[in-house]
Amino acid sequence: MTQIRGSIGKFTSGRRVLAAALTAVTALALTACGTERNNGGGKAGSTGSSTASQQQPEQAAAQALFARFEKACPEPGANSRRPNGATKPDTAEPETIAPGETPPADPIELAPPTGPEAELDDRDSCVSAHHEQRVIAALQMLADPTPATVRKTLNGLGYTDERIHHLKQDGKKTRFFIDLREYGGGRLCASGVAAGAVSDVVPCVAVAEGPFRVTSETRP
Repeated sequence: MTQIRGSIGKFTSGRRVLAAALTAVTALALTACGTERNNGGGKAGSTGSSTASQQQPEQAAAQALFARFEKACPEPGANSRRPNGATKPDTAEPETIAPGETPPADPIELAPPTGPEAELDDRDSCVSAHHEQRVIAALQMLADPTPATVRKTLNGLGYTDERIHHLKQDGKKTRFFIDLREYGGGRLCASGVAAGAVSDVVPCVAVAEGPFRVTSETRP
């Protein structure tokens, strides 16, 4: 019988080296697998963060737009169009002159405002004027004012979808409302018609709280 001479320590050492190599390969494979999972999860997370970041600038831009106009206008409450600082419109019939009668020496008081003008204060009128000018200017550039193009134009001006309501085709025109209520309250809204060069926007009145609903308007 042939005897194999050799040190047991050498074989044991070889096994240890092989085992260590296998362990290292296995660890590398597991690390690579984990990296793929983490990278995949990271991409999904970054997509969610990207979506959120897209929404936040829109909201921030809208708030900045409203804040800029509100800061340029008087404090809420005052209404110079109401006689003697009245808080409610006068419902009395204005004095009229029949044909052939001589007008009185005293000046005739102008009839108090009606409709939205009677319910909105000076601040509302000022804020509305700022919005009206920029919206009308943009809509006058639309050659084909469809609900889709009007929405896109209003979005481009900083009005988010949550503030655009009742877009409706009316022949070759498109009618719409914009919720201009301040973040802290208010009842101001805008009633508009997109009709190319003859586009127009006027103030309207909405409910003070809750989902958007118009309570008083004079359609342009």
